[in-house]
Amino acid sequence: MAAVSLRLGDLVWGKLGRYPPWPGKIVNPPKDLKKPRGKKCFFVKFFGTEDHAWIKVEQLKPYHPHKEEMIKINKGKRFQQAVDAVEEFLRKTKGKDQASSHNSSEEKNRRNSSEERGKQSTGEEKRKASLSEGKLKKGTGEGKKRVSSVSSERGSKSPLKRAQDQSPRKRGRPPKDEKPVKDSDPHFHHFLLSQTEKPAVCYQAITKKLKVCEEETGSTSIQAADSTAVNGSITPTDKKIGFLGLGLMGSGIVSNLLKMGHTVTVWNRTAEKCDLFIQEGARLGRTPAEVVSTCDITFACVSDPKAAKDLVLGPSGVLQGIRPGKCYVDMSTVDADTVTELAQVIVSRGGRFLEAPVSGNQQLSNDGMLVILAAGDRGLYEDCSSCFQAMGKTSFFLGEVGNAAKMMLIVNMVQGSFMATIAEGLTLAQVTGQSQQTLLDILNQGQLASIFLDQKCQNILQGNFKPDFYLKYIQKDLRLAIALGDSVNHPTPMAAAANEVYKRAKALDQSDNDMSAVYRAYIH
Repeated sequence: MAAVSLRLGDLVWGKLGRYPPWPGKIVNPPKDLKKPRGKKCFFVKFFGTEDHAWIKVEQLKPYHPHKEEMIKINKGKRFQQAVDAVEEFLRKTKGKDQASSHNSSEEKNRRNSSEERGKQSTGEEKRKASLSEGKLKKGTGEGKKRVSSVSSERGSKSPLKRAQDQSPRKRGRPPKDEKPVKDSDPHFHHFLLSQTEKPAVCYQAITKKLKVCEEETGSTSIQAADSTAVNGSITPTDKKIGFLGLGLMGSGIVSNLLKMGHTVTVWNRTAEKCDLFIQEGARLGRTPAEVVSTCDITFACVSDPKAAKDLVLGPSGVLQGIRPGKCYVDMSTVDADTVTELAQVIVSRGGRFLEAPVSGNQQLSNDGMLVILAAGDRGLYEDCSSCFQAMGKTSFFLGEVGNAAKMMLIVNMVQGSFMATIAEGLTLAQVTGQSQQTLLDILNQGQLASIFLDQKCQNILQGNFKPDFYLKYIQKDLRLAIALGDSVNHPTPMAAAANEVYKRAKALDQSDNDMSAVYRAYIH
């Protein structure tokens, strides 16, 4: 964005890193917040969120001249909500200006009327003065007193003072129509950088570079980016990062780690997948053991429990590179027993262990918008702060090892069951002569409306099942979730029914397609 002439109070479009321009207003920063050194920047409060950031002047554009341009290139629901918030702000501001202008006109009229009455009163007193000298002195004194009284009563108060006297609202209390705009999506503010050191409600600083939100359950979530990241990027850790597994999720994660300045060494079972990341600046590890031994923190993201165990316990595996102080973070979606076993063997060698499965898909991974569920070593969780901020929008710490695995399976159980229900509804619409597109339109206008619903229905309507989340993996997660329920004697009949439909889809060679290909199980 080109540099522009801006000032306090201006509405602007602010560009932060790789994220799209967002509408905001230039405001005064908190008193205890120092302006970053270097290039000129402004403190911007963003609409549709509770967030703010220092933004370089060259990353700002005036709101009105570029409004149509920005609306054309950004179509998201949250973006539209932010634009709506700006327009509402403008309407309220215009209304207040009109009210202020009306009050000023009324005040002017009152003053003119007061002056006219004063002149009439003075004329009357002059006529009385011609009768006698004594009456002149007395009359003139009374006339002046009356004029002074009228003028003082009607003209001494300013419009602001009169408005304050007439308003039932006490001074200092914000008017009801000036409540800050709330973000309909509380997680949106992940990329807007909270700089103030005074934590907001439910925020607590646990390190200089990490803010968390404690819940009654004891879980913790990272919801704001690094407080030192003022140039649209995250201040990367100085630790050497390793990453094992460059599948749909791993590829996007590594790409974002590199973009945000982390030093990354990669390994993949199919070595050719490493080439692209080597070109982007990553280093190549020949074996998992070598990656672990040369890096401070090593992440892994593989397909299932067997792959996770083989990676750690197999030849030239992770365990062989573990020494005291080495850190291992398993991001695979596996069962609690598997992750507990891996944690035990890592810790037995003096290593530190964290499980951190991710909720999302390939697109969210590429966009750095994953949700990370972590459990295990709390100190390691904090050490991973800049990495989690690079790859995701929110990161939850759930306590002891195994909790994240359980939570992740429950999340994917809900998602997989919902996907099967969507497919079932679309096929039922088709066989009963109803329009599938109309069904989608209706759902998108109701309480079920979501990006997930719209994208998966579009996949089905277009017959495009390019994998964003492999069908075989969601079926695996359903199977593991059902086993989790069995382990505590808890019924999971809905998940069990959905699992059977996915098994049918796998039998129809849909394993390597997107999970939305479960639709084909209903039409064959």
